[in-house]
Amino acid sequence: MEPRSGCPINAAVEVLGDRWSLLVLRDVIFSDRRYFRALLTGSAEGIASNILADRLVRLVEAGILTRGTAARGQRARYSLTEAGIQTLPIIYALGNWGLDWRTGDDGLRRRQEILRDGGLAFLDELMDELRVRHLGAPPSARPPSAGPSESGSIS
Repeated sequence: MEPRSGCPINAAVEVLGDRWSLLVLRDVIFSDRRYFRALLTGSAEGIASNILADRLVRLVEAGILTRGTAARGQRARYSLTEAGIQTLPIIYALGNWGLDWRTGDDGLRRRQEILRDGGLAFLDELMDELRVRHLGAPPSARPPSAGPSESGSIS
């Protein structure tokens, strides 16, 4: 995908700036939804199947997700790439903005409050955990932060 200009902000927005891409990544990252059906039925926003299929293809083509090979009758599993894991700080910043400037469901806002309370050290730990689950990286030798002791799925 060739960006319209050489601006890095434009290049990022062309991949991540549509209505659904960051929400799909949110569900992969925080809810560990890695199969099409789980992403479709678990979408709080009610994504349509054709839109989800399109976004998954676009995220794979952009190098943010990989699609595992699936034999006939099996489901393909999507995994984050390092570029996909690096979207977590973007999602974190957007969520913090949403907490400060938008209203919403208290239960859904709680996930972002947990992230914010944990701070950057907690965010780094979550990114390390994503590398283990999605990239097969060895667990980090970094000591855990004093942040929330959640296991990878923050719902």
